[in-house]
Amino acid sequence: MQLYDVFNGDADGLCSLHQMRLSEPAESRLITGVKRDIKLLSRLKSGKDCHITVFDISFDKNRDDVVRLIEDGAEIDYFDHHHAGEVPEHPRLHPYIDPAPDRGTSFIVDQYIKGRFRAWAVAGTFGDNFDETARRLAEPLGADEKTMALLRELGILLNYNGYGATVEDLFFAPDELYLSMKEFAEPLDFIHTSPAFKTLRRGYTSDMNLVSEIKPVFSHNGNQIFILPDQPWARRVSGVFANRLATENPQGAHAVLTGLSGGGYVVSVRAPLSDRRDAHTLCMKFPTGGGRAAAAGINLLPETDVEKFIEEFQKTYTKK
Repeated sequence: MQLYDVFNGDADGLCSLHQMRLSEPAESRLITGVKRDIKLLSRLKSGKDCHITVFDISFDKNRDDVVRLIEDGAEIDYFDHHHAGEVPEHPRLHPYIDPAPDRGTSFIVDQYIKGRFRAWAVAGTFGDNFDETARRLAEPLGADEKTMALLRELGILLNYNGYGATVEDLFFAPDELYLSMKEFAEPLDFIHTSPAFKTLRRGYTSDMNLVSEIKPVFSHNGNQIFILPDQPWARRVSGVFANRLATENPQGAHAVLTGLSGGGYVVSVRAPLSDRRDAHTLCMKFPTGGGRAAAAGINLLPETDVEKFIEEFQKTYTKK
């Protein structure tokens, strides 16, 4: 039987997969892509004689392919925290899906494997901007603040590497980054010895210095919208910049529009951390939008829809 691991290329996907394969070692074929590349199951043409484990991609966006593959004979374990819609019942489909607004897939996998590699779950949870949940998860570890800061930095850097219109925008292809993590049971060992970590730290520092010069195009009652240029550094930093804005101003909603080389924008939306709601419903008003209540995005917002997006953003997050 052929094994496949299908995972989002961000921190949550990477750390979910890594926890699982540390706990249940297996040689598998990896299927992944940039963070926005979520219809990954479409790449599998047949479900015959295969076991597929999925991490951190929307069931709602992959439902048709899930049904196709299980009807073709595949066994599928599905771990995710995004809006799922209707999940069919089938003896070969095993869903572990929890859309609670304060946790990610790393948390779900951690519970499944009973906390065996908790430090990696903490890093993945930090990377998905669930800082409070990450700190609660870390309590049994007894980690000091220096260690917690390093785990948080690792999560942010792994997440940072996932953003881009194509793999060429990234420092590392997500499967390559996972393979560089694979030998490390402890994230601190990866932090202190991996060249990949050092590369991401340098890139993040440089890109964040560039984005710090950008001013918002819309600002009202703490809610802000930024437009970033059509540059690889801007696409790399767009998601972590949105997360930083949300952390620094937890009462406000934020959106970051980043230019694409073919025209239009990729959009990252963060609901206020004080009221994690409606990011997904806002983004799903546009054809390529999706996500979860606290954080969502639009893969391609045409330039002609920018004004409409700003209007819908204002309607969604106007304080009553």
